[in-house]
Amino acid sequence: MTAASTSPVPALRIRKAAVLGAGVMGAQIAAHLTNAGVETVLFDLPAKEGPKSGIALKAIEHLKKLSPAPLADASLAAAIIPANYDEDMDQLRDVDLVIEAIAERMDWKLDLYRKIAPHVSPTAVLASNTSGLSINGLAEALPEEMRHRFCGVHFFNPPRYMHLVELIPTRLTDPKVVEGLEAFLVTTVGKGVVIARDTPNFIGNRIGVFSMLATMHHTEQFGLGFDVVDALTGPAVGRPKSATYRTADVVGLDTMAHVIKTMADTLPDDPWHAYFKAPVWLSGLIEKGALGQKNGAGFYRKAGKDIVVLDLAKQDYRPSEQKASDEVAAILAIKDPAEKFAKLRASSDTQAQFLWATFRDLFHYAAYHLADIADTARDVDFAIRWGYGWKLGPFETWQAAGWQQVAKWVQEDINAGKAMSKAPLPAWVLDGRDGVHGKEGSWSAASGSYKPRSAHPVYQRQLFPDPILGETFDQGSTVWENDGIRLWTLGDDGVGIISFKTKMHTVNDQVLDGIQHAIGIAEEKLKAVVIWQTGEPFSAGADLKGALGLLQAGRFDDFEKMVANFQRTSMRIKHALVPVVSAVRGLALGGGCEFQMHSARTVAALESYIGLVEAGVGLLPAGGGLHELAVRAAHANPVDPFEALKKVFETVAMAKVSPSAIEAKAMGLLRDSDVVVFNAYELLYVAKKVALSLADSGWRPPLYQRAIPVAGDVGTATFKAQLANLQAGYFASEHDVAIATRIADTLCGGNVERGSLVDEQWLLDLERRHFVELAKTEKTQARIAHTMTTGKPLRN
Repeated sequence: MTAASTSPVPALRIRKAAVLGAGVMGAQIAAHLTNAGVETVLFDLPAKEGPKSGIALKAIEHLKKLSPAPLADASLAAAIIPANYDEDMDQLRDVDLVIEAIAERMDWKLDLYRKIAPHVSPTAVLASNTSGLSINGLAEALPEEMRHRFCGVHFFNPPRYMHLVELIPTRLTDPKVVEGLEAFLVTTVGKGVVIARDTPNFIGNRIGVFSMLATMHHTEQFGLGFDVVDALTGPAVGRPKSATYRTADVVGLDTMAHVIKTMADTLPDDPWHAYFKAPVWLSGLIEKGALGQKNGAGFYRKAGKDIVVLDLAKQDYRPSEQKASDEVAAILAIKDPAEKFAKLRASSDTQAQFLWATFRDLFHYAAYHLADIADTARDVDFAIRWGYGWKLGPFETWQAAGWQQVAKWVQEDINAGKAMSKAPLPAWVLDGRDGVHGKEGSWSAASGSYKPRSAHPVYQRQLFPDPILGETFDQGSTVWENDGIRLWTLGDDGVGIISFKTKMHTVNDQVLDGIQHAIGIAEEKLKAVVIWQTGEPFSAGADLKGALGLLQAGRFDDFEKMVANFQRTSMRIKHALVPVVSAVRGLALGGGCEFQMHSARTVAALESYIGLVEAGVGLLPAGGGLHELAVRAAHANPVDPFEALKKVFETVAMAKVSPSAIEAKAMGLLRDSDVVVFNAYELLYVAKKVALSLADSGWRPPLYQRAIPVAGDVGTATFKAQLANLQAGYFASEHDVAIATRIADTLCGGNVERGSLVDEQWLLDLERRHFVELAKTEKTQARIAHTMTTGKPLRN
């Protein structure tokens, strides 16, 4: 991230964007811009047959089938405008942002820029999504008056889910364009922006691909299997499950080879240049057409239900063993990084030697090139964390392990000829420092100084940004706490924050009692309350262990009291005299979903996975969730609430979880008035603003509902007929039908005539009675126990 002036810099006002190139990246960038509410035109070459925009049309249709889904709601595909370069160049005239995402060919890109230049608005920003070509070189194809509005904007794949975007200015890019684009990418698109220098492969791929090359080199050097290397270079060292070779398969071995060739072609003077070549076995796989996941075989392939891995010695696939040696597994389990690295280096175990060698060469490379490729070590660490999914970046890992000791070991290996390159460590590495991240900021090798975080105004919206190693932020002032929750304030705006203390932020008696007590305090002393967790998830729901214990002990009265307390808590949230806003990110399941449903407003991060999942453990939602859905249905259609219940019945009975906050609205789990935030680090800021806005507008809780029209016995009978069909087709078990029937009965208001008027307590009592009766059944108790033991649902 760049340091910028503290004067307010608004995000660029992007009403409409164009993406040039409907390939894998272009189409998915268009999808994510559309997720963010930006009208987007997707261009590609004119089709030779059928509609002229057929290539773009086909790409848009394909977006609906991809997994993970690039669209936050499949229906958004219809909002993307297909276009072609023959007929639709006029579409560029009212576009505010153009992102080029065609193949990595400099000549093709330059030709395209010359073609579009006459049609682009004189105020539009142009950007290339190149992963490594020279941005300054690309700018040369543009008319001089457009060059100050051109830069690189490199999304990582898949664009919706990968947090990193590298922003690469040219020598001529207007700083205001860079700052406005940074604000747009951070807030509107929800990304973590790193300002990169215009060097080959920028920061993320320069360091990330080198790390993979070093891993491949040492795989061969130490004679390890691809599956063993993946066992060593995945979660065991704080990296994704796909580790090294599974990642290569996902990316595509041909793509991997292309990136390596780009490094070889564009970095002839790099001291590690001799290693910038695809290993023989990688080239061999590509020649055979084994390109990885996209065509079913690479380093791994599926054999029936099993995964098999390539064995180089046998030149054939064998069952994947993927296991670290006992000695290395024990070393990797050590919590203290300094002790862990000392034991890795000292061990004679081949796997330990391999791991030390890969880390050593990564540290060496990152330190040597820091001054050339990035402004600070922070930029390198964030690029690798956000772009490659590592828990710590290379410099953070090194510093955590003891900077000077590790530097000494690296230098010893360089002197002994063990390192991949004889290039000396930069002098600053060995100058007695404790690391590159400290109170003054992060080290800039180019300027020879520490630099604080960016002063760009957009980052004032991140009250708790992603911390770099050793960074701490104001934890606020505690107003009150118990064993379940903490009520605290941050600043003097009068907004209280409730955070849970339980594992996975599950809900137990201490949480329930704590919320009720905290709201009472807030009504006396504060303007508003936000329920926000210091990390994901928002809440995984009720504490099943405690509930099962009561059931197995036959303490049904205590169990019912716990359920009643859950409902009381939800209603306390709903009827609080100060607005209670739920700030959701990650999972919001069961009781967590019910709490946000009863809030005055929910502010949800895009990547929120919300659901009433109780049916999966043999229960129904009983923290007021079904009651609230029945009330909403009555408000939506007082004449016939059944119409509004159709969709939510299926959602609850099938324990569906929303794949995004946007789809949670379509599923009826969020309201249209609820707010979706694209950058999860801005969630608390926005939630506090929403809470204050409600308070300042004279918040009054909704009145208790005494005349709620319900669908009654006719509605329940209609749902039961659907369930009978499911059971007849073996899509639902007898117990599934029993659970769903009780859900239907509660949503429809029980055994009363259609159109009857009931009050809220009637619905709550009905919900609680069905919940307790289900909980007493042997099959439900078996489902709860199975889920707790295996983490998976049981169908019985």
